[in-house]
Amino acid sequence: MASETMLLLTLLVPLVAVIGIVSLGHSPNLREAVSLTAGLVLIYLTVSLYRLTEAGSVVSWEGLQILPGLTLFFSIEPLGMLFSLIASFLWLLTTLYSIGYMRGHQEENQTRFYVCFAVAISSVMGISYAGNLFTLFIFYEILTLSTYPLVTHAGSEKAKLGGRVYLGILLTTSILFLLLAIIGTWYTTGTVDFQAGGVFDQSQKFAAAVLLPLYVFGIGKAAIMPFHRWLPAAMVAPTPVSALLHAVAVVKAGVFSVLKVCTYVFGFDVLRQLPTTEFLLYLAGASVIIASLVAMKQDNLKARLAYSTVSQLSYITVGALLANSAGALGGAMHIGMHAFGKITLFFCAGAIMVASHKTEISDMHGLGRRMPVTMAAFFIGSLSIIGLPPCGGTWSKWYLMIGTIEADKLILMVVLMASSLLNIAYLLPIPIKGFLYPDPEDADGQSVIQEAPLPSLAALCLTAAGCIVLFIYPQPLYELGTHFLEAAGLHGR
Repeated sequence: MASETMLLLTLLVPLVAVIGIVSLGHSPNLREAVSLTAGLVLIYLTVSLYRLTEAGSVVSWEGLQILPGLTLFFSIEPLGMLFSLIASFLWLLTTLYSIGYMRGHQEENQTRFYVCFAVAISSVMGISYAGNLFTLFIFYEILTLSTYPLVTHAGSEKAKLGGRVYLGILLTTSILFLLLAIIGTWYTTGTVDFQAGGVFDQSQKFAAAVLLPLYVFGIGKAAIMPFHRWLPAAMVAPTPVSALLHAVAVVKAGVFSVLKVCTYVFGFDVLRQLPTTEFLLYLAGASVIIASLVAMKQDNLKARLAYSTVSQLSYITVGALLANSAGALGGAMHIGMHAFGKITLFFCAGAIMVASHKTEISDMHGLGRRMPVTMAAFFIGSLSIIGLPPCGGTWSKWYLMIGTIEADKLILMVVLMASSLLNIAYLLPIPIKGFLYPDPEDADGQSVIQEAPLPSLAALCLTAAGCIVLFIYPQPLYELGTHFLEAAGLHGR
């Protein structure tokens, strides 16, 4: 199979699955078999493309030309390869989890749910392989529109309000800021292509300084403050959607785009010299701490995890804006490390809600005695988010710390250290109280184990295992990260 064909199939397979999902909507088992099969095929395609690119093949495809120099263009580079591997693998696990959750919670409109899920993952593949800013923008917007029905899935007034905040912030930022930044880049440099070393030269630093904040704020999915409110507002969605938003697709598309723009549009030589870089760098650092402090005050588990995500995303933005190789490597690795840790935590939150109908942390004392597997997985996911062995988040945070030292940003080093301590404060008490405190509902002291449905339990066990595997064997993410530095002309700088 030609490499270009495989690239296009990664976009088309989820869309073809939509046809099967709709036509088999009357038969849940067959409908969900289509989703799982499409997930397996997508993993096969992305792994095949990974092997081709690791062997030195250049994979690209040029499609429809809108205007001279403005073309729908796909090209695989290491950072996009890393993102697509993470997204395709976690889409399969999220689909598996969704089967148990959606049936266990007796959700309505399940066919529509799986359709929108498939369209969203197709758009993520388009973002991963976008070869220019135009292509990135198109699929960025498709991702926003395809996930809106997922956010409003419940159909309640609260869900509709959350959806309006979600759509309003993401569309406003992308149209007012991101689109303007892309037009400004085209006007200034004559190109929208991603290029090693960036497209701006030293004579265009003033324009670059103006455009950089437009990009960072325009990529609203990165949730940098003050454009972060859409993320906690979207917590009205079912938990599998929260997992999609926080780990697989939406937020990762945001920070991936920030990292890609910083390296392939601005280039680190220019980025280090811009006065707006310093401002945005410390704004991202402030987002890390402020979001962590807000998370500590949340009693609702999903709300606490949502603000944790705002904080963790800013780690990756900091890595991009540090404009050095260690920061970029740490940011790239954190895309994968945070994905596995945070999806585990959201899977656990959904399992707790389905099995025990509890959503508030203050009601979860002693819950680990009834749901030991779920609470153990939550503990593992927490360690990864904190950045403690034996979980993968240790490595990405290590390189981010090195990046702050190399950039002589010791304040940011302290920020990252303080953030990890805050992570401990708002995450670890949940499993500790779950295992060590008595269950107030268990009068005779003989708790009956009642875990979530098996598909959901299997999915959260696999993602928790992934957190540990990425600590023991982080080489795939590390190698893709170093190849990304080489492709961007950053290695050793």
